Amino acid sequence: MWGVGIFLIVAAVAGFYFMQRTKSELHAMIGTETLTIPELEELRRISDELGARGGFRKTAEVVGAAYQRPEGLLTSEISKTPCVWYRYRVERQYEHVEYRDGRRYRSKRTEQVADHTSGEGYALIDEANRTIGVAPAGTKPEGVEQTVDRFEPYRGGDQGFELFGVRIPGFLAGNRNSTIGYEYKEWVIRPGTRLYVLGEVHDIIGPLVIAKPQEKGPFIIAAKSEDQLRADRTRRHKFLSVGVLVAFFAGLALTVVGIIR
Repeated sequence: MWGVGIFLIVAAVAGFYFMQRTKSELHAMIGTETLTIPELEELRRISDELGARGGFRKTAEVVGAAYQRPEGLLTSEISKTPCVWYRYRVERQYEHVEYRDGRRYRSKRTEQVADHTSGEGYALIDEANRTIGVAPAGTKPEGVEQTVDRFEPYRGGDQGFELFGVRIPGFLAGNRNSTIGYEYKEWVIRPGTRLYVLGEVHDIIGPLVIAKPQEKGPFIIAAKSEDQLRADRTRRHKFLSVGVLVAFFAGLALTVVGIIR
């Protein structure tokens, strides 16, 4: 019983961390001004005039349509969708067998085979065709389009499985006798997708770029409006607040009872 109590206390601590992070993001969205690209350019011009060329820094929210980098569009790995950003994940589902007290127990488990996020930058473009760069830095955007969500059963033998056109031999695909199949998922940002970005605007490379803050601070990229994001964070914070309290006190009670017994 005390083991369950300790688990609940650990879960409460983890929940508290995510609750504080959610609160920080919500406060950042409330306290940060949404600026247009011309407004940011004007602030950068003033910074240059004050002798800080290349040292401009401004925390801001920017809204615009996703636009390709100068080198052109990317192509997603699984669905081959033209895009400015993509992420894919491949998971292997398998049967796990263990023996306890002379009995055989089976359970279905999952292990990650691949998880990749494109690192190339892209841009936001406004109604007047002005652009600002976006440096994603591995950040996973919220609310983006999912282009692939499929499960492929493992057919056995030495066939293995195919990953982006490359056949992986069966002996490299895990225990062939236990493999159930592979789950493929992919997300993309197509050009023209409306995005909200909260981060730090800088001019280190010359043109303005919005990126992850050098110091502390949230970096949010989302195919949602600010109102939707605020509502999401508010609901999440309330849910975590209740969950943390329930888990902590329940865990504490079970731990005490378990020690006493």
